[in-house]
Amino acid sequence: MKLIVGLGNPGKEYVNTRHNVGFMIIDNYCSKKNILINNDKFMGLYAQTVIKNEKVIFLKPQKYMNLSGEVVRDYVNYFKINIDDILVINDDLDIQVGKFKLKSKGSSGGHNGLKNIGEQLGNYNFKRLKIGISNNKLIDTKNYVLGRFSQDEQETINKLIDLSVNIIDDFLTTNFDLLMTKYNNN
Repeated sequence: MKLIVGLGNPGKEYVNTRHNVGFMIIDNYCSKKNILINNDKFMGLYAQTVIKNEKVIFLKPQKYMNLSGEVVRDYVNYFKINIDDILVINDDLDIQVGKFKLKSKGSSGGHNGLKNIGEQLGNYNFKRLKIGISNNKLIDTKNYVLGRFSQDEQETINKLIDLSVNIIDDFLTTNFDLLMTKYNNN
């Protein structure tokens, strides 16, 4: 069973903010595949389905970003998910808008959602799809990540959100090292 987690903050005030790009990708994928995210368990909205003979859970934690790991931990424990089968989709300040990076493991890099997931799971050996949101040093980081994309940035992000459908499909059937080789050169 695979667990694909999109990170974000719950609530209407956070819709389409930079920090919620993980939610955007999950919503887009599920919309394109006619998957309804209509289940609620352990403070998470989720859909459970089968894609390419693989059981998959799409999860949007409904605790705030810095507590996302508590929700992920509960799903991992309840559904008996191996840490090798987790893909976390998160925003990344150190990557340009429209760029992304697949990583097989690593530190939190200062991302509070990743930090909490690592703390709750006991390690950082989960896979990530890091989505670039750039950084504006003239704006306080908290205000920046909770801000919205400009129109040009949103158009760029939308192209990446569409590409992420292929990345997620390939994640379900492809060795992760091959997946990184295929996509990380973009």
